[in-house]
Amino acid sequence: MTKKQKITLQTPMAQILTTESAREVLAQHKVPCLGCPMAQMEMQSLKIGDVCKIYGIDAKKLLADLNKTNK
Repeated sequence: MTKKQKITLQTPMAQILTTESAREVLAQHKVPCLGCPMAQMEMQSLKIGDVCKIYGIDAKKLLADLNKTNK
C-alpha cells in the first residue's frame, strides 16, 4: 500500500496487509486469521469493511488507526 492512500471500508485486506504497521494495527484490533494460510486465499477478495461486520470490530476506530499509520 502506498503512503497517503486513504484506507476505506472498501479497501481490500490484501492491500492493507502489505505494510507491517497496518498488520500491527489489525492485530491490536483483534482481527483474526492474519497468519492463517487458508485465510490468505480470501484476503484478495475480502474488504476491511466485510471483516469488521463479520467479526464485530469497530470499523470507524479501526479505519482511524489504520489511516494514522498510513501518513
